[in-house]
Amino acid sequence: MSHNDCVVDVRDLRMRYGDKDVLDGVTFCVRKGEVVVVLGPNGAGKTTAIEILEGLRMRSAGTVEVLGEDPARAGEDWRARTGVVLQSWRDHARWTPRMLLQHLGRYYEPYSTPGRKRPRDIERLIAAVGLEEHADQKIRTLSGGQRRRLDVAIGIIGYPELLFLDEPTAGLDPHGRREFHELVSALAKQEDTTILLTTHDLGEAEKIADRILILAAGRIVADGSAEELARQIGREAQVRWRTDGESHSHSTPDPVGFVRGLLGGSAEIADLEVRRASLEETYLAMVHAHESGHGARRVSLFEEVSA
Repeated sequence: MSHNDCVVDVRDLRMRYGDKDVLDGVTFCVRKGEVVVVLGPNGAGKTTAIEILEGLRMRSAGTVEVLGEDPARAGEDWRARTGVVLQSWRDHARWTPRMLLQHLGRYYEPYSTPGRKRPRDIERLIAAVGLEEHADQKIRTLSGGQRRRLDVAIGIIGYPELLFLDEPTAGLDPHGRREFHELVSALAKQEDTTILLTTHDLGEAEKIADRILILAAGRIVADGSAEELARQIGREAQVRWRTDGESHSHSTPDPVGFVRGLLGGSAEIADLEVRRASLEETYLAMVHAHESGHGARRVSLFEEVSA
C-alpha cells in the first residue's frame, strides 16, 4: 500500500522523557474512512501518541503526517479538518448546548469548502446526538451521559475529515452506547470520516473497529481486525455439544467443516456451541506474551491466558 493512501501515516515514531522511551519505533497507517481503535494497558503510550497526532505534543523523532501535513507545524486550516472528543470537557457550565454549539460553529465558517460545508447545521447535529430535549438546558444541569453527547457534538460540529475520540462512551448507558456506535458507523460509511479511537471497552472495540492496534510498552504489538488478531494467537476454535446426555468438546482450526461433519452423522446433536477467542482474550494473550518476552512467536491463547 502506498503511503499516499494514508490519512494518518506514522513511521518510526519515538518519544523520550529523560532516559525513558514512551514510544519506541511506532509505525502504522490509517486509511480514509477507517475506524481504527487503539488498545493498550495504562502507561503503554496511547495518550502520548494521540496527542502527537493531534498536534498537541512534539515528538522526539520519527515522521508523522496527518491529512498530508506534519501536525507539529500545521496551521488553523488543518485544525479545522480535524475533530477531537476528549475524555471530559467542563467549561461554559452556564451556557446551553445550543448556545455553545452556535458559538463554536462560527469558528469553522471560514474553512467551509464545496465538499464539506462548515459548520454542520446545528439543529440536525443536536438531533443526531440525541439532545433535542436538552438543547436549552444549562450545561451544568446535564447528566453525565447527556454531557458526553454534547462532547461528541463539539467534536464533529466542524464536519471533520479525521476524528479523534478518547474514551467516547464513558458515562453513557447501554442505549446511549448503541446510538453512539450507530453514529460512528454513519460518520465513517456515509461521510468518509476517518476515526481514531481509544477505549478500555474491549466489547466496544470489537463492535465498531475496522482495525485494532494494540500498543504495549511503547510499541505496536498487533495490527488487524478482531478476527485476524484472534487467528494470530491460535487458530483453533472450541466446539461443544451434547449427545445422549453426555457433553463433548473438540478443538479444531476448521469449526465449520467439523460442525458440518458432526451434523451429518447419525447421532442426535444438542446444545451445539462454537466458541472463538474473544477480543478480550486475544488482547490479554498478546499483551501478556509481549510482557513475557514472547511477542516474536505465535502464542497459544490457552497457554498464555492460563499462565
